Amino acid sequence: MKKHVIHQPDYHRLLAEYKANLQALGYGKSSTIIYPTYLKEFLYNMEQQQTDSIAKITQSHIMVYHSYLQQRPTLYRGGALSSSSISQHLFAIRTFFGWLERTGQIQASPMSALVFTAPVKAERTILSQTEIKGLYQAAETLRDKAILNLFYGCGLRRGEAIALDINDIHFGAQLLYVREGKGKKRRAIPMTAKVSGELKNYLLYERNSYVNAKPGGFAFILNNTGTRMQGLGYDKLLKSLLEKSALTHVRGQISLHHLRHSIASHLLENGVKMTYVRDFLGHSSLNTTQVYTHIRQRQLKHLKEC
Repeated sequence: MKKHVIHQPDYHRLLAEYKANLQALGYGKSSTIIYPTYLKEFLYNMEQQQTDSIAKITQSHIMVYHSYLQQRPTLYRGGALSSSSISQHLFAIRTFFGWLERTGQIQASPMSALVFTAPVKAERTILSQTEIKGLYQAAETLRDKAILNLFYGCGLRRGEAIALDINDIHFGAQLLYVREGKGKKRRAIPMTAKVSGELKNYLLYERNSYVNAKPGGFAFILNNTGTRMQGLGYDKLLKSLLEKSALTHVRGQISLHHLRHSIASHLLENGVKMTYVRDFLGHSSLNTTQVYTHIRQRQLKHLKEC
């Protein structure tokens, strides 16, 4: 990962205090990691321009940075940043200056008069069941298959897979427990015999080969150094599977979350009740789950018109 090393002591202090403020406001764990990361890149950029003081940052600096984000490639999947990613970068900067203004560290936020185009929500890409099968066929290790089963077979979010421990999976009852999902919600996910079997195979016959000299503790999925698999590790593994499979046409467009989208669509397509799919995915509202029925209807309409 590209390191954005900043040298200005005041920037270091503000980064730490900004993160502490997010935590005090009740932001989720992932937000308190990603927003300071985005802010660090911004401050690094300012420092590279010899802007070494918050008081010197103007609207013009932010507009130039916005143009930079529109040109900046993603670090791992290739291609440009999505409009939603850019919006998140700007949100981090806006909340940072808002906090500085509220605490009297600056007189006025340089973001206050700036208006940026709202991101257009992209159509959710749903892989077909044949394409999903191609990913499974590309899996060369028990860990590869286990990871596909977590994101597709169990519909986990990335953060949920990262946090998954061995004792969160009850093979006898064929249940996987998410201890703290989005919005701090807990849920129990029923597993098919196939999903349960492949997760168990990884645990019994391959997981210990990754432990090496560094015990992985209770983490279910370990990386090659024997520690808990993190988000970037999962991203790289999916990228590798896409390259090995016949899905080169969607490489760079498919993320782990698309596997979650796909299982939701496939369950509804196979007649599973929407309330079950809602609980399976951990949605707070049935309206969120209904999105997948609309996607499926548009796909069928497109096929009929072809």
